[in-house]
Amino acid sequence: MTQASTRGTALAAAPARVAPRRVRPRVRGGGLINLLYLPAVLLFAVFTVYPLLSGVGFSFTDWDGYSPDRAFVALQNYLRLFQDATFRLVLLNTFGYGIGSTVLQQLLGLALAVALDRPFRGRSAARAIIYLPVLVSPVIMGTMYYLLFQYNQGAFNDIVVFFGGARVAWLSDQSAAVAIIVVVNSLQFVGISMIIYLAGLQAIPTSYYEAAMLDGAGSWQRFTAITLPLLQPAFATSIVLNLIGGLKLFDVIKVMTGGGPGYTTNSVSTLIGVTYFENQSAGYASAMGIVLFIIIAVFTLALNALLNRRRLEQQ
Repeated sequence: MTQASTRGTALAAAPARVAPRRVRPRVRGGGLINLLYLPAVLLFAVFTVYPLLSGVGFSFTDWDGYSPDRAFVALQNYLRLFQDATFRLVLLNTFGYGIGSTVLQQLLGLALAVALDRPFRGRSAARAIIYLPVLVSPVIMGTMYYLLFQYNQGAFNDIVVFFGGARVAWLSDQSAAVAIIVVVNSLQFVGISMIIYLAGLQAIPTSYYEAAMLDGAGSWQRFTAITLPLLQPAFATSIVLNLIGGLKLFDVIKVMTGGGPGYTTNSVSTLIGVTYFENQSAGYASAMGIVLFIIIAVFTLALNALLNRRRLEQQ
């Protein structure tokens, strides 16, 4: 055997050398990276946690909001709430604003999303126009509709008079004013529901609809059997957002009716402002705020649990 063949045999028999694995150096900046969260945590603590805890403390006192003296009254402010007929009326109004706006926005938002999901000329412009009121301040929106519904120079009353009718006190009647405020709030923020439902519709595979059409399903059957079940996540998001916004409604009420006549169109949010600044009863107003916070939290958690359970049952 020659020397060359011996060397080749030895090389073939030798085990292959494995390249050493490069060890990635361990990053030791974890503590420094966590410090980047500190500004956000501080802002959350200063503007959310501290006011909430301060409100809880003030709700147990008889304080006018200005004096340094605060008398501790324990649960008297909360007991007074349950005995206050005005607060009970305002609480019913708040539920009306929250639930009414939520239902109306879901119906309108879903209908608009289904209509604007189909391709047609000018679809993008229509979506932008419907979403545009969301970008407008609620104060401006409330002022615009106040000019339409006011008694003497309102556009709607001018139309009624033109056709021979008598002027209507739209904003002086409790039921009519509450309904108008619900409609105004819904028309302003229906664009949010529309966008959420559009995103949900575009996430549904078209193959589902094609298979249903091959099976002979009509448009209504496809909508109820495919669209509605697969829009459950969109329903959950839109309903929770709309309900929270409706329950804490403030700006539109303040501009259109000021909470009047009397206290008949107030929400809890507007009544808090009246109680704190006009009646100078900061402790009582704080108790109202805590009750409103609890109501919104309970509604949100219960609604999330219900919608998530229904979604799991349908999967």
